[in-house]
Amino acid sequence: MGKSKHVLFFLVLTATLSSALGAAWTTKKLTNAAAESYSSAIAVSGANVYVAWYGNAPGNFEVYFRRSTDNGATWQATKRLTYTDGQSGPPDIAANGANVYVTWNDNTPGNAEVYFKRSADNGATWEPSQRLTNNSGHSNYPRIAFSGANLYLAWTDNTAGHANVYFRKSIDGGATWQSAKQLTNKSVDVGGADIVSYGSNIYIVWCDDSSGNREIYFKKSTDKGASWQTQKRLTNNSGDSHDVAIAVDDLTGSDLYVVWEDDTAGNWEVYFMKSTDKGATWETIKNLSNNAPGSWDPAIAVSGANVYVAWYDYTPGNSEIYMRKSADSGSTWQTRQRVTNDSGDSLFPDIALGTANQYVTYYDNTPGNYQIYLKFSPL
Repeated sequence: MGKSKHVLFFLVLTATLSSALGAAWTTKKLTNAAAESYSSAIAVSGANVYVAWYGNAPGNFEVYFRRSTDNGATWQATKRLTYTDGQSGPPDIAANGANVYVTWNDNTPGNAEVYFKRSADNGATWEPSQRLTNNSGHSNYPRIAFSGANLYLAWTDNTAGHANVYFRKSIDGGATWQSAKQLTNKSVDVGGADIVSYGSNIYIVWCDDSSGNREIYFKKSTDKGASWQTQKRLTNNSGDSHDVAIAVDDLTGSDLYVVWEDDTAGNWEVYFMKSTDKGATWETIKNLSNNAPGSWDPAIAVSGANVYVAWYDYTPGNSEIYMRKSADSGSTWQTRQRVTNDSGDSLFPDIALGTANQYVTYYDNTPGNYQIYLKFSPL
């Protein structure tokens, strides 16, 4: 499809929903388009809340962005970040001070490639997009992390015949990028890498079925990505482990937290694993969802000793967003909390924590097509 100017009118609706734990959630509808919107990603820096997603309003999928400067209370107009002939998305987003970073894949060149865009003024204006890969295969699902001015990117690429994990870094806030490194060399397809960093340490997780079924693997660098230690296998189950996400303790950087979905129990459940020594050893796996109908696509965020995990769950008969919190670094967990209560399906949450609020974004088809929603509640 050719480039076309979109004429979309976005409406923000607010409501409150009392959760099972008594906390009040405020709801914001961030899109109101005749077309579909999917796969929101969220980042918070101070009072600024940033959400990116992709939607097909122009006739092809493009990446969009919206921001709030008052902890999510009000939202500025939507910005369209991509204008391509191909399909752009899904995006990932990160924020550091006034800098906002968005990455995604786009198939305009004829195959999927990874792109990057940055704003240095809290998302008010954006620099031109940068193409970060140029391969004969498909580069997909980039994820971004930062430590100071260092940016770290992980994605999968199947140029070598099977999808493997690749890594690239910038030491100047994304102005320039060093050469890409291939971090895995598997004869099977690797899926869904995620990445976090703290100081000089970088941690990457992914899933692959090199053991005969899909399991979670982990790899780390202690020198800002210059070298990488041998991978660790984190799961060893009879079922398949998918959709892994990782978070790091934001105070000391010692504790790592990993969540994923696994069907070993006969249905899909959300599981959690923790390391207290920067990934050298790992504690026993915990089942956080424990529901017969199935739980999928966990997201995780950490603030001090508080760990929050969100996922979507089919327990009510349709998909709804649920959350659990641990106030002691994952040792014990509070009762799960139902965040949404809609007639449609609420899917694929992402979560972030600010100084005042916890935030959950997701997409929901209650209006008749999928739209992006945000919920937030005081911490």
